[in-house]
Formats: sequence, C-alpha cells, structure tokens
Amino acid sequence: MKGIILAGGQATRLYPLTLATNKHLLPVYDKPVIYYAIEKLVTAGIDRIMIVTSPAHLDSFVSLLGSGQNFKSTRNNKQIQIVYGIQNSPSGLADGLYIAKDYIGDDSCVLHLGDNIFEDDIGGHLARFKKGALVFLKEVTDPERFGVAELDKNGRVLDIIEKPAKPKTNLAVTGLYVYDNTVWRKMIGQKPSKRGEFEITFVNNKYIKERSLKAVFLSKAWFDIGTFDSLHAAAEYMKKKNGKNKR
Repeated sequence: MKGIILAGGQATRLYPLTLATNKHLLPVYDKPVIYYAIEKLVTAGIDRIMIVTSPAHLDSFVSLLGSGQNFKSTRNNKQIQIVYGIQNSPSGLADGLYIAKDYIGDDSCVLHLGDNIFEDDIGGHLARFKKGALVFLKEVTDPERFGVAELDKNGRVLDIIEKPAKPKTNLAVTGLYVYDNTVWRKMIGQKPSKRGEFEITFVNNKYIKERSLKAVFLSKAWFDIGTFDSLHAAAEYMKKKNGKNKR
C-alpha cells in the first residue's frame, strides 16, 4: 500500500497567513501541519508517499521534506520515499487523488488530507484492509463543513452528502480514505460539482452502491486545520500533549 497526501488548495479562510505560505506548512505547536500526516502514515507502515501540491508551493515542500530523508520506515528503519505530484488548479480531492494514479500502480492506497491531524492509531485498519474502501467518521458540531454520512441501524453507510445545508446526521467523513485499485475506474464519467470540483464523495458513493465501503468511528482527537480556531485548537492540544518534553 502507498500513501497520498493532498497539500494543495488556496486556504482562503486562513488569509492573510496563506498569502505567504501553504497552509500545510503552517506550524501546529512545534512542527508543520504536514509533518503530522507523514508521521501518521509512516507509523502505520506506509513508507512510499506522494505529496500532491500546487506549482507555486512545490519548492517549499521540497525544501522542507526533500525525498523523505528525515523520516524512517517502521518496517526496515531506512529512509522513506517521498515524491511529488502537481495539481495545477484546486480542482477537488478526487482530481488530486487521480494525479497519483501512475505512482500507485497496482497497489491499494491511503489518501490523507494534509491539513487533517488524527490521534487514533490507523495501523491495524490498514494492515487488515483487503478490498473495497474504508472511511473514518467522527461526530462533530458543524457537519455542514464536511461530507456527511448517513448510516443504517447496522452501521452500514447508506449515503454521503458533500457539505449539506441541512445535514441528516452529525457524522463527518474525515480526511482519511483507503481504496483498493478499483478506485480509478470509479472516477470514469465524473463531472465537476456545483463548486467546480471533482468531489471525493462521488468516488465514495460508487463504493457504497457496490456495498463495498466500510466505516470506522474515530474515538480520539481529530483536527481539520481549515480555520483559525481549528489551527489554534490543534496547537493548544499538541502543546498540552508534548510541551513538557520541550522544556
């Protein structure tokens, strides 16, 4: 299994900070946002990762991360591999995923949004994954910001609606997805949404129609670094968690 971290976008809600830099390079306490995504994947056993970003910020990511020399694989203690993909315009998560198609090859993949921070251990879920798709859900107070999942009484996902004005549930689909190699053909025929983006929800609903999408409920902290409040909350959390080790 290979990893993909999406680190593009304009992040207009974080202006003027993101007029100067990519939001995934902003600090969350003692490290850049994107470090958390890389470390989460590496800890879960993923040591081949493509980072997809915009042309304007590619040099900054290369300067910070290089080819992955500052991260060690948990499988063999050698340097992981980091490569880069270019998303020329903010055309959606599914478009960002498709850029990694040739890099993923015949493997399955885990897609991690670079502005999401997860405290749950995902290694076991990745190790047990065989086929279909896997999404990670979290109860939130502002579900209209996210893709929202509707479940049946047995916990099976019936539908996912992207940023609904009137959410049916408070179950947000977080920025972590696992896909088998059929994901690429599920993108065939997709058209841009009303937002002008190729939505990952379109892909997830294809798996739902095949009854091959499963959901995991997150029990620990999760942050989506899309607003000043969430950026600050994540920094405060990490300071409380790790600050004593920095003194």
